[in-house]
Amino acid sequence: MIVTGTRQSGVKAADSAAPIQVVGREALKTVGQPDLISALRQILPSFNAQAFGNDTSQLTLAAALRGLSPNDTLVLVNGKRRHTTSNLAVDSGSPYTGSAAADLSFIPAAAIDHVEVLQDGAAAQYGSDAIAGVVNIILKTSDHDGAIVLTGGEYYEGDGATGSWSVNKGLSLGGRGFLNLTAEETYHDFSRQGTCDARIFTQSCQVLPNLSSDPIANAIDEAGIPHATGFPRLNGEFGDPQYNTYKLFYNSGYDLGDRLQFYSFGSYGHRNASAYQNYRVPGKVIVEGDSVASSVVPFPDGFDPRDAIKEDDYSIIGGLRGQVATWNVDLATTYGDDRDRVFTLDSGNLDYLKSFGFTPINFYDGAFETSEWTNNLDISRDFTVGLAMPLNFAFGGEARRDTFGIVAGDVASSYGAGAQALPGFTASDQGSHSRTNYSAYVDLAADPITGLHVDAAGRYEHYSDFGDTEVGKLTARYDFNSKIAVRGTISTGFRAPTLAEEYYSATAVSPSFAAVQLPANSPAAALAGFASLKPEKSTNYSVGFIAHPVERMQIAFDAYRIDIRDRIVNSGFLQGSVCSAPTNGPCAANALTVISPGVNAAIAAHGNVLDSGLSYTGISIFSNAANTRTRGVEATADYASDFGDLGHVDWSVGFNYNETAVTKRTPLPPAVTNLAAAQTEILTPNALSALTTATPREKTILGALYVRRKWTVNLRETIYGPSSEIVSTDGTGNSYPGNPATELRIPVTAVTDLDIGYKLTRSVKLDIGADNLFDHRPPTVPTLANGKLADGLHVFDEPDQFSPFGIDGGYYYGKVTLDF
Repeated sequence: MIVTGTRQSGVKAADSAAPIQVVGREALKTVGQPDLISALRQILPSFNAQAFGNDTSQLTLAAALRGLSPNDTLVLVNGKRRHTTSNLAVDSGSPYTGSAAADLSFIPAAAIDHVEVLQDGAAAQYGSDAIAGVVNIILKTSDHDGAIVLTGGEYYEGDGATGSWSVNKGLSLGGRGFLNLTAEETYHDFSRQGTCDARIFTQSCQVLPNLSSDPIANAIDEAGIPHATGFPRLNGEFGDPQYNTYKLFYNSGYDLGDRLQFYSFGSYGHRNASAYQNYRVPGKVIVEGDSVASSVVPFPDGFDPRDAIKEDDYSIIGGLRGQVATWNVDLATTYGDDRDRVFTLDSGNLDYLKSFGFTPINFYDGAFETSEWTNNLDISRDFTVGLAMPLNFAFGGEARRDTFGIVAGDVASSYGAGAQALPGFTASDQGSHSRTNYSAYVDLAADPITGLHVDAAGRYEHYSDFGDTEVGKLTARYDFNSKIAVRGTISTGFRAPTLAEEYYSATAVSPSFAAVQLPANSPAAALAGFASLKPEKSTNYSVGFIAHPVERMQIAFDAYRIDIRDRIVNSGFLQGSVCSAPTNGPCAANALTVISPGVNAAIAAHGNVLDSGLSYTGISIFSNAANTRTRGVEATADYASDFGDLGHVDWSVGFNYNETAVTKRTPLPPAVTNLAAAQTEILTPNALSALTTATPREKTILGALYVRRKWTVNLRETIYGPSSEIVSTDGTGNSYPGNPATELRIPVTAVTDLDIGYKLTRSVKLDIGADNLFDHRPPTVPTLANGKLADGLHVFDEPDQFSPFGIDGGYYYGKVTLDF
């Protein structure tokens, strides 16, 4: 039975009028990485997950349905809206840029009974964020069962060591209710991909001569670099972060009598995580004197800074549901909060060092926090009106308050140009923002004649910052007989920009780049010619069929189209200045080229001070950059075969084809346009390819679960279609003399996952297995004739970062499960 996509009770997934896939608890157990995102990516063909991110987005990876933004997928827990993360992804050139959705990694698989995934627009039923669909996580309700699960594994290369334990236990509340508790901890170590740093080494890993034009800095570099940890493989930018995550969940219900139940569930999560940034040479942070001996060098061997977060995430939900007179009533309040304290570790601040004669090593950069307080009232009742089935009438309302804020860091983190890698948040970044939202909906579901089911829903929303909107949805299904049925939907939708998209502000610095993320709704953005954000609006169409051609087989097929107007996208990297002859010292005045005075003016108006020795400086900004059209098909087939004493096999096939095209682009404001530098579009070629081609159009999952007595073998083959992204050395993807564009391509790749289990006793089960059994990896970024990497980054043999199956290759694991 499902509860997602319908207000009726007693509906089976196979009878749904909209496409819904159900992932059971047993399926979640057959995945090696102890992480909900990894599990859903391996099971659902339309579900794609970020495998690698830059800066702090690497510490909170995102996932999405149907190739759209993660913000277009609504996450529910037990049917209630899950709060979002405060860690906004601002990766320019990533399919997941702009993500500030619910963080699935804080939901332990051990707490989950099953997951219902509605692959259809549902804004009229559930409100904002449901343009692509809904992921509804249903928690366990057992009042007695318990399980302990221990997992350990690592990548084939011997890095990325992972350990996890979880405990789940159900308790009875005096025979009138239940309390189900889950605790989980997961540790994951760094991994590292790529070889030597192209700024420092030849491709054969020989140190380059004359790393700096400054003789003192050059001498310091030559003396220190060979003694750096890991020499010559110094740069750890490409790889998994290190993290330790703790998760606590509870789910409870208590019968109050008279068909009324009090329920409550909630969670607490804590994460310590850090990710390496680019290695800095010893001479990058020095106070220059008359000789090497009189120079202050806090990092004689250079340094590899890390971005880090300490994150606290919690939620609590309480409600009453039952029958009042003849009506089904559900009244609930939900509060969720996510707070990230951000740090730059093992780094230095050159300007602070020059001013005060020393520099801190670790910096507190500040914090960002988001919260959601949601109150819901849902009322429904069946009416007998002479139709084939009773008419279900449902209505209700929601009131929600959202907040987002940034807190400035310590003085040393942002002094001058700030700490290397990630300067701290400043007073110009700091701020607290909030909005309120009120909505009401009505839903009618009926079977006018035998075999025909029709569901109509309408919703009214009022936002304190965007005003009013109305959306609707019409769904129908007709069963010709017990073997075949057709279904279809048409709906309108909307998504209000997240407060983070409107107000997030930060500066990211690499050895050659400085990118300022301007708040979309800020005076600095207006100075550059950008308007404040407005909501996305969408129209969704789908049509399909369900078939049961033979016993124990089900086939589902759905074609869909999603038109999104005023889609919110992070711009490409919009350049302000370029240094044609960069060194470790300041850029020479005659080598500095101003690409856009408007960009530079916006950076200055926002209060940023950037290192003058960088090759490229510029901005990124969220805007309503385009209209898009997404078209695709989803098909699944399941068959259960029984071979008697030889065992039982569940066969499954899942296929998703998904193509996104840009149908209209918003013009780039004249204040930041430069025809000669090919800076003419908000969506640079790099950003455009991230939106349209970086996610594979095709994804096929072939599965076979074999069960024979004490043995289980789960074999899964995931075939990813080709994907591509356009890059260039300046980060834009534009091509002009001295800056060639390169198309990075990942070919069709088949990834094999295998899990073998054996029950030692009725209570103890052992599993061994491998994800990406045959160690497939994405291609590496090519090196240009001038010795630079095609994407402007710095590590030879660095993997294509947009790989849908990760960058680390094969992972093997072992697992012990104790049921009690």
